[in-house]
Amino acid sequence: MKRNNLSVVNKVVQSSPAVKQPKLGFYSSLNQTHTNTVLLDWGSLPHYVVLRIFQYLPLMDRARASSVCKRWNEVFHIPDLWRKFEFELNKSATSYFNSTHPDLIQQIIKKHAAHLQCVSFKVDSSTESAEAACDILSQLVNCSIQTLGLISTAKPSFMNVSKSHFVSALTVVFVNSKSLSSIKIEDTPVDDPSLKILVANNSDTLRRLKMSSCPHVSSDGILCVADHCQGLRELALNYYMLSDELLLALSSETHVNLEHLRIDVVSENPGQIKFLSIKKQSWDVLIKHSPGVNVVMYFFLYEEELETFFKEETPVTHLYFGRSISKAILGRIGLNCPRLIELVVCANGLQALDNELICIAEHCKNLTALGLSECEVSCSAFIEFVRLCGRRLTQLSIMEEVLIPDDDYSLDEIHAEVSKYLGRVWFPDVMPLW
Repeated sequence: MKRNNLSVVNKVVQSSPAVKQPKLGFYSSLNQTHTNTVLLDWGSLPHYVVLRIFQYLPLMDRARASSVCKRWNEVFHIPDLWRKFEFELNKSATSYFNSTHPDLIQQIIKKHAAHLQCVSFKVDSSTESAEAACDILSQLVNCSIQTLGLISTAKPSFMNVSKSHFVSALTVVFVNSKSLSSIKIEDTPVDDPSLKILVANNSDTLRRLKMSSCPHVSSDGILCVADHCQGLRELALNYYMLSDELLLALSSETHVNLEHLRIDVVSENPGQIKFLSIKKQSWDVLIKHSPGVNVVMYFFLYEEELETFFKEETPVTHLYFGRSISKAILGRIGLNCPRLIELVVCANGLQALDNELICIAEHCKNLTALGLSECEVSCSAFIEFVRLCGRRLTQLSIMEEVLIPDDDYSLDEIHAEVSKYLGRVWFPDVMPLW
């Protein structure tokens, strides 16, 4: 990039007081023009202006711009520019995103580790990329990181790293930061002892913890976090980590109101049918303590594995089913999930869900979003569902093949009726939007 000159021309206009000229236009009274030309060098722009520009540039463009002049290079190293950084690590032959250059990584570690506050690692499916991320983590000894995210873009590559290597690298950040407020370490080999180190050094600052699919963490490990991190507001975990004790710990008098609880329900073992039931009393205590909490549940179970759930009132607000769900379970949801706000059913089979949907509309007074795919609902029952819910349905994503014409309505007629009750134009979808 070459240095260019920016010409700013200021025209100072003076009019003649004595001589009259014919009025030929707007500038006819001007008999003298004095032009001052000030040449401004790009390199003389104020630091705060260059900094603002740099913040919009991709990393490599920012690095190239820093070689334009000494002043721009100084801005390149201003701490404010290095508060947030994402390390992208991949094997170039197999990945779709560009990897952070090794020389730049070393420069960041040497010169800017102390400035880093929000750090994320985006790795591809290769074990080498995940190991490289661990190597960088282990060098962040002079840091005060507040937000940490470990992101696998394909398969969970961090799980292929040796547990000792991963835990050793992660605890370096846990010990040295002492101000972590948000952590996303899903699909990683983090374990109970490393969580205890996290708590010992960051219990006063931790607000968000996302750790679904961490097989080495037990219910005791997550309970330790809830007991000591009284400011925790958001938590994501697997169902096997959930317990009555955990809900009670999150509801203690000294604990802040929980805002978001995400629970992923997956089988620990193929063919698992029985899941631990959470007592209604434990849920009631949580809701009394945190009445506005969103309880989000993602189910990746087969029909026979769902038998444990929704037998009693459950304060779930968002429900997502990635596999087939039976009519019986959907009927229980209508009767026992009064706080439900959003429901997505990806499959059901060939049994019409008419009565179940109407039951949900009648009992789930907070429902605002519904998504249906690979199931069947008669057009009449669907219109009745929409009528009961009315304009509170802000999101309605229904695949066209879900709707079955009957004696009262055809597919050509249904959109007009639904639009009338929603107060806006609506059509069925041709592909899922969730």
